Amino acid sequence: MGDLDGRVVLITGAGRGIGREEALFFAAEGAKVVVNDPGVAIDGTGGDAGVAAKVVEEITAHGGQAVADTDSVADWDGARRMVETALECYGDLHVVVNNATIERNAGLADLSEKDFDDVVAVKLKGSAAVTHWAARHWRDRYEAGVRADRAVVNTSSGSGLFNPLPAQASYAAGNAGVAALTTVAALELGRYGVRVNCISPSMARTRLTLAVPGMSDEPPAGRFDPLHPAACAPVAAYLSSAACPLTGQVLSVRGGTVALNDGWSIGDHIRKDGPWSVQELAEQVPNLPLDDPFDKLAQALTGALGSMGRDQLQAMINTLLDQGSRPDRASA
Repeated sequence: MGDLDGRVVLITGAGRGIGREEALFFAAEGAKVVVNDPGVAIDGTGGDAGVAAKVVEEITAHGGQAVADTDSVADWDGARRMVETALECYGDLHVVVNNATIERNAGLADLSEKDFDDVVAVKLKGSAAVTHWAARHWRDRYEAGVRADRAVVNTSSGSGLFNPLPAQASYAAGNAGVAALTTVAALELGRYGVRVNCISPSMARTRLTLAVPGMSDEPPAGRFDPLHPAACAPVAAYLSSAACPLTGQVLSVRGGTVALNDGWSIGDHIRKDGPWSVQELAEQVPNLPLDDPFDKLAQALTGALGSMGRDQLQAMINTLLDQGSRPDRASA
């Protein structure tokens, strides 16, 4: 008996990386899995139907149940079709795992409108689109008297929540938006028996992170690999299980560490009875305890890159920005 026996799960971006590991893990726990992945490159170009099909073959070879879907989550009707695939093949849908993402890195001065739109379309709009069509089905079933635990597991990133990286404006914005979407969806969909949570992987070895120094290093055989994307799968499975009580939560996952995210919160403040003048604000606001984004980023990267000073961090930022300003990437 698995923790997900009988549950029908749609996982987007399930052909590689974290999504693939989730699909394999969920199937091993008894879920019937719709493996969605159009098989695109990191930047969202191209396509290969064989990527999703290969994961389905792995699952069925081990006695599991799975079906492939190659629609794009950025296509509103494509999101509807993948939900319909679950219903047509397995008769219901219990869980959506929004994992799909693409990445196109460039500094704001070089970022094109299309690059920004395409990244946000997959990461943020895609999560909303699939959840929308799933919610339509769940609402209809609930109003017809069918009571069942339903769950959405969104996927955000540390690059967006607590360590937004230079040259990743679109990626960070999309991931931060997914965390906000999680809260709204949890508040809206609870009336239909739907729980909505989010995982935020950090420093997982995927196609998107292999270029980061140290990410390609693997421990000796038999030892726990904290960078392996499989570390995220049990957390997503727990949030997908009928026994899980959580909703509206964002959990960071870094190797064997699972941490609750507090999100944006109100800190220290200044107050007066009446409007402030610019001069008064200039005198008092700098006295508040302010977070330095350079210090926060350096602290977040310490586990992967080791400690670094401000000059070293600025040099790294400059390198990232210079890489994103190549003539073949920049456009108006």
